[in-house]
Amino acid sequence: MNEANKEVQTNDYEYQEDVDFGQVLDAFNKSRSDTTEGKIVDIKNDEVYVDIGKKSEGILAISEIQDENGTLTFNKGDLIKVAVVGSRGGKALLSHKKALRKEKVVEFIKNYKEDSEQIFDVKVVGKNKGGLVCVDDKGVEFFLPKSQYGFKESNNIIGKSFKVKILKIDEDAQSIVISRKRILDDERKKRKEVINNVVEQEGAIEGTIKKITTYGMFVDVGGVDGLVHYSEVSYKGPVNPSALYKEGDKVPVKVIKYDKDRKHLSLSIKAALPDPWSEIKDSLEIGDTIKVIVSNIEPYGAFVDLGNDIEGFLHISEISWDKNIKNPKDYISKGQEIDVEVIEINPENRRLRVSLRNLLAKPFDNFVKNHKVGDILEGVVTSITAFGAFIKLDYIEGLLHNEDASWNRSDKCKDLFKVGDSIKVKIIKIDEENQKISLSTKELNESPAGTYSQTHKVGDIVKGIIRDIKDFGVFVELNKNVDALIHKEDISASMLEKLSVGEEIEAAIVFIDEKKNRIRLSVKNLVKMKEREALNEINSDDKMTLGDIIKDQLS
Repeated sequence: MNEANKEVQTNDYEYQEDVDFGQVLDAFNKSRSDTTEGKIVDIKNDEVYVDIGKKSEGILAISEIQDENGTLTFNKGDLIKVAVVGSRGGKALLSHKKALRKEKVVEFIKNYKEDSEQIFDVKVVGKNKGGLVCVDDKGVEFFLPKSQYGFKESNNIIGKSFKVKILKIDEDAQSIVISRKRILDDERKKRKEVINNVVEQEGAIEGTIKKITTYGMFVDVGGVDGLVHYSEVSYKGPVNPSALYKEGDKVPVKVIKYDKDRKHLSLSIKAALPDPWSEIKDSLEIGDTIKVIVSNIEPYGAFVDLGNDIEGFLHISEISWDKNIKNPKDYISKGQEIDVEVIEINPENRRLRVSLRNLLAKPFDNFVKNHKVGDILEGVVTSITAFGAFIKLDYIEGLLHNEDASWNRSDKCKDLFKVGDSIKVKIIKIDEENQKISLSTKELNESPAGTYSQTHKVGDIVKGIIRDIKDFGVFVELNKNVDALIHKEDISASMLEKLSVGEEIEAAIVFIDEKKNRIRLSVKNLVKMKEREALNEINSDDKMTLGDIIKDQLS
């Protein structure tokens, strides 16, 4: 196609895009004289030349006389109906299709009976600066001015369909002006009337569920849709609407809010029903035992149905006395009927909490019945802290303190165990008042003091290295794992002042506690023992004087 013919091949309504609205209407609303019959005098390339009685032939795009297969429906010498749609270079631009539509417009106007409420379905086939050219299913042509759109025009408007009303018919100009805005205005007016009527009703009204979403339901009340948020469906709290209703169901609703700016109608089903919380307010008390059905299980607990549109909450900590419960599903199942104790009732905040564990025997009580101090059990390390480790014994936990984990004073639980380890422990204390169990692993082995006592006894004179000096005495390392303490009252003040860490010291054993791994030494006892030895030597050797012996000892 050459450049000169391109304009003819464009949509037959786009030729007027540079004309103002008045000119568009003039061009669109041509009188009957603009539709005429002409004779095809020549067909060249993509143009058909038609004699319409003017000084020069009019030009018709060849596509106007081709069928869907490209076959010509008219030939040279044939008469053809055309409409003048514009001009180019002094020659009239023609349209056969426009002429046929003009005839249909004339026929429509002839048979039209004025009815302001009649609605038509039309499809956009062209556009110009003034508006859109539309046709109905019979091919009748209508004009939709921009002022009557009722929507924002988009680039892909051609081919779009919508409903319109006739705004004006000009029989002389053979034009039909339509409006979509009038339909929208009528709908807004009707909607406003319906909304006003609905909002004014204080009681419950019947609605029909139109659509169910994850966040609620859209319910039709008298031709207007309102939203029932999922939190307004049931007194149980937020629920999945699809679990209770289906589209088409009739439901009672009550208007709770209307936002005029957003034109948003908020409805409530639960507000239209009797409030069950007012019933339980006087019928339930804290401590009551009730039967419930487990309705839903979450990682943090379970919701239980009381059977009257009220749900209670069973927190994971209230399911079992086991503090290490990981998942409620390990203890209860959905649909299960269980007995629970009411532990909180708050009708104002719509909150009811229940407990299952309160109705179960306390594990500590069972443990105390079956175990005593001194028992050796096997447990599992559940957690490790800076001060020790917690060991699970049946359904309770005992504490293994760092100082009870090993006879080696430098060992800590974090160095000896890891979570999940299975270890043997000894019960060393049961605190029934505070329900605490103290454990020990070091007492499963003989203490270093006990081992030391197998080769040493009270009264033995031993030597050791001073490890530390405190205000209350001196710590002495007797061997790698055995320490002893010399209280300050067991050593002279003058000697204590001269001692230093790392030097050797000699003393006598005065006390061995194998269970607590304690050994006490005394320098003063050592001196007394040596004095007695000296006296014994005097009594056995009369040649030596007491002064000589004391002098020898002091040296």
